[in-house]
Amino acid sequence: MFADRAKITVRSGKGGDGHVSFRREKFVAAGGPDGGDGGRGGDVIFEIDPGMNTLADYRHRRKFAAGNGGEGEKRRRHGSDGDDLILKVPEGTVIYDDQNGKVIADLSGENRHVVLLKGGRGGRGNMNFATATMQVPQFAQPGGPARELTIRLELKLIADVGLIGFPNVGKSTLLSRISNAAPKIGDYHFTTIQPNLGVVDLDGGGFVAADIPGLIEGASDGAGLGIEFLRHIERTRLFIHVVDASGSEGRDPIDDVNKINSELAKYSEDLIKRPQVIAANKTDLIYQEYYDETGEESPVERLKKEFEPKGIPVFPISGATGAGIRELLYSVQRKLSGIPKESMRFQPEIDVDEILPPVEHLPYTIVRSEDEENVFIVEGPKIEKMLGYTNLDSEKGFAFFQKFLSESGILKDLEEAGVKDGDTIRMYGHTFEYFK
Repeated sequence: MFADRAKITVRSGKGGDGHVSFRREKFVAAGGPDGGDGGRGGDVIFEIDPGMNTLADYRHRRKFAAGNGGEGEKRRRHGSDGDDLILKVPEGTVIYDDQNGKVIADLSGENRHVVLLKGGRGGRGNMNFATATMQVPQFAQPGGPARELTIRLELKLIADVGLIGFPNVGKSTLLSRISNAAPKIGDYHFTTIQPNLGVVDLDGGGFVAADIPGLIEGASDGAGLGIEFLRHIERTRLFIHVVDASGSEGRDPIDDVNKINSELAKYSEDLIKRPQVIAANKTDLIYQEYYDETGEESPVERLKKEFEPKGIPVFPISGATGAGIRELLYSVQRKLSGIPKESMRFQPEIDVDEILPPVEHLPYTIVRSEDEENVFIVEGPKIEKMLGYTNLDSEKGFAFFQKFLSESGILKDLEEAGVKDGDTIRMYGHTFEYFK
């Protein structure tokens, strides 16, 4: 089966923790802190690989992770950075958030590289936290956490023209006639089980055409193979609607066009608004003498009377003999010249940071005072930063600070350290009495 979809989970690297150490050398009586910083975690990156045309690499493996950053070391040595995870995909791959179905990125055109998840930043070693009032910091900053996301990859072929229609109407034969493509061709339904691309060369500029596997009635609701491939016509700027004008399959060509257009409209309101031309195929099987003798209207004339007043031109062709194909192609070329290509790109609908907000992870320590009984000292940049913008003199400010202590896990850590009702908590010049 053509691999044009995949669901995978990607994870960026965790940042390495900062290190806690102090300089200890001969003749240096009281060396300062020298704990080094941790390395950054690896990013998750998607890139277009021109040599790929399916998502087969993601069919059997579902989890991918970047490298974690190394921990900092003593003597101010920096931890190693984690390896980036670079995932190759074919051009035309759209990345969706699996939870809400919104577009994160479209890898097509000039957009050939996207950093989906940033790795965690490296934690700072204790050498960064020395101040005049805290010359021997006993803590370092933990590395930033890894970020994980489940995504859907969908390959939407990039073609100017999509050949659409019921099975066995001659789409593959037409593509083989007009381009260098060599699709499988046979006189039975669903010969084409994967989209085929072909380059059409014409004087004045060519275009790329895609043979989309035959649609059937109910395709937009999941019937048949059609729903598997409707996504591949989303980028096409124009449709060549191929019908069997001879009725060799026992179907009415006008009814065929209406049914397929109904499926397009159900799948996407935008699709039914795309320009169309009708290729009335298999005219070599139509016995014109019969219609001349009986006076009946030929199938081609019926198609023209039905659809040309609606702005959809009809071209009688024969994929078998090549008759009428030149006129069809040059008409398509003229129509394409007035349709911008830029509209075929899917715009991002969500930022990953909206799904996974950045996490700031600052350190703190809880120490029982050695000089005073029942006194606990809490300090570190996490506390200092919070106190810097919280007004503890107001009732709302104090309530906000209490909530911060609870939600950040500081109260839980105090309890694990042995704090009891009535004990004193000190934080950068502020003194509190603890009550549960």
